[in-house]
Amino acid sequence: MTLPQQNNSTSLTKKQIKHLRGLGHKLNPLVLIGKEGINDNLLQAVDTELYNHELIKVKIGTNSSVDKKKAAEIIPESTRSELVQLIGKTLMLYRANPEKPKDKRVHIPKI
Repeated sequence: MTLPQQNNSTSLTKKQIKHLRGLGHKLNPLVLIGKEGINDNLLQAVDTELYNHELIKVKIGTNSSVDKKKAAEIIPESTRSELVQLIGKTLMLYRANPEKPKDKRVHIPKI
């Protein structure tokens, strides 16, 4: 699997973040951070789900000792994604996948 390249110098605008939050409201978490914490396998799982879905939720489990703010820094940086929202112990992440057909992509408003 080839990961899409993302230019991290351009971050999402407030309008785009608001739009993505609305789209992600109904989503269920696809990745759960357990007692193993943030490791290579977890980052690979997040990366794969971002590749497949573009907009995902990651939940920090109750038995995990991972700090939510630390996770909100490490995971987006490691997966070249954008943190859209952090509510409680749930992170919402976005990363565009230009390889997906246009009708299957998450559409966000232009800047």
